Amino acid sequence: MWAGRGRGSSTGTLSTATTSQQPPPSMAEKPQIQLFVKASEDGESVGHCPFCQRLFMVLLLKGVPFTLTTVDVKRALDVLKDFAPGAQLPVLLYNGETKTDTVTIEDFLEDQLGPPMFPSLVPRYRESSLAGNDIFHKFSTFIKNPVPAQDEALQRSLLRALLKLDEYLSAPLEYELARNPHLRASRRRFLDGDQLTLADCNLLPKLNIVQVVCQHYRRFGIPKDLRSVWHYLNSASETKEFKYTCPNNEEIIQAYRSVIRSPQ
Repeated sequence: MWAGRGRGSSTGTLSTATTSQQPPPSMAEKPQIQLFVKASEDGESVGHCPFCQRLFMVLLLKGVPFTLTTVDVKRALDVLKDFAPGAQLPVLLYNGETKTDTVTIEDFLEDQLGPPMFPSLVPRYRESSLAGNDIFHKFSTFIKNPVPAQDEALQRSLLRALLKLDEYLSAPLEYELARNPHLRASRRRFLDGDQLTLADCNLLPKLNIVQVVCQHYRRFGIPKDLRSVWHYLNSASETKEFKYTCPNNEEIIQAYRSVIRSPQ
């Protein structure tokens, strides 16, 4: 549940089905949550920021009502001056308490919004949280490289990281093998199973950036023969938590325009 868009903020709700049954008193005492994220070039819609998208996805997955406020970092940083002066986006207000730093906010939300009222998003397998954790660093090194002679080696390094992710996604997890000991290739949709977890909220926004930016500026996207990675991305694109939180491709492309070396 989240708010619809106004200028620089979201105020409305994605509602869930209601019944005549009265909720327990504890459920009526829902926290007041406001997430501040980077705005796009138009100053209103969601901009390019994988850390903002990560927390946006987490709150949607939790199913808790919240308000989303987009902040135009070029013109309206004074929005944060009264409660988070100098803070980097994203910023969370939780019952009036300010929280900064993406990992700190994520841990806080998991602690505050846990079972039985809200789903746990912690992966079952530690390896799921580590899968693909070097891809974005290798992508950044490759795409911002100022020395053309190093491009090929850096591209290979990125490809190896993507291949490692593909291998993790294609390998059956323990729960799959418990159901079918003869299973040779995983059939799961996401890193840890068929439900999105914190691991996906971290990796998917970055993986989307890798594909969009490399394809546009280097004519080198994620290889189609990495079928498990593409199955993963396609599965994510079918979920509202990923689809509705993604900035448009042009926003991502524009964000990298100033840091990418022109082709020689």
